[in-house]
Amino acid sequence: MGAGAAAGLGVAVVGVPVLLGTLGFTATGIAPGSIGAWMMSAAATANGGGVAAGSLVATLQSLGAAGLSMAAKAALTAGGVLAAAVL
Repeated sequence: MGAGAAAGLGVAVVGVPVLLGTLGFTATGIAPGSIGAWMMSAAATANGGGVAAGSLVATLQSLGAAGLSMAAKAALTAGGVLAAAVL
């Protein structure tokens, strides 16, 4: 179980930032041509030209730019450990 918990921790804390970057949510902004850019375009179109604060796109970009807070890392760690324990 300890190895599973460690794997869950690694996937959660390391995997989420990697996934955000892969989707195009980076420290320098949303990468052109990425899934994140498509999401931002769709959100802006739906909202009359702007992306609403607190929306999924805004939240993902914030995480991509600033990284995960300690609270987010703790929550992801708990979720990763739980998933590893279940598997």
